[in-house]
Amino acid sequence: MAEQVLIEVCVDSVSSAVAAERGGAARVELCCDLAEGGVTPSAGLIEVVRSRISIGLQVIIRPRGGDFCYELEEFEVMQKDVALAKELGADGVVFGILCTNGHVDVPRTRALVDQARPMNVTFHRAFDMSVDLSRGLEDVCAIGADRLLTSGGEQHCLKGADTIARLVAASRGRIAIMAGGGIGHGNVAEILERTGVPEIHAGLSTPVASPMLHRNLRVSLGKSSGSEYARTRVLEQNVRKLVNAVSLARA
Repeated sequence: MAEQVLIEVCVDSVSSAVAAERGGAARVELCCDLAEGGVTPSAGLIEVVRSRISIGLQVIIRPRGGDFCYELEEFEVMQKDVALAKELGADGVVFGILCTNGHVDVPRTRALVDQARPMNVTFHRAFDMSVDLSRGLEDVCAIGADRLLTSGGEQHCLKGADTIARLVAASRGRIAIMAGGGIGHGNVAEILERTGVPEIHAGLSTPVASPMLHRNLRVSLGKSSGSEYARTRVLEQNVRKLVNAVSLARA
């Protein structure tokens, strides 16, 4: 029988985390502010999600949007958030730090990895913003991370599939390579075939209607007009579609 592929779903709410579990995902990555690519969720959100799901819970540790070169105070925040995620029962944490030259910041990332134990650690798609993916892989392996999330340096992992395949080969079993970026039930079979990854990361966020009956469209508190009435959510049926597509691809 073909080796099973682990499915991780990115979520930003309790309802999405529950839907991911019910749909058959093995793990969730919990974030806030997905419009910024995901930042560290609140303690309250971590605690409630942990109480509602039994599958793996990864917490992103990212103090702000933007680049991945952090000031001393921002790194201190990351250390505090790693400790809090551990205290609140997370199974793992997800982070990535780069130097100004685009290489992995090995000393500070290793410090976070050591602090995180016994939780597992994912180095996230900061990797795709690095200057040299081959060297980046060696650096991430050297710091002791358990997995590397990547789109192969492209916006979507289907475009970066050949690069991801090379990373899988170069990893030589030292680290799990997890493909992420634009994965859905319609393309996951091709991505798995071309890359050989053992794990995938999917967003699957779907726009849902706001329940607000009264709307003041003259005012917007967010960066984009009307964002107060825009919601997204992971739906159980979409997770199940992805799970089924993976099962068929691996049958």
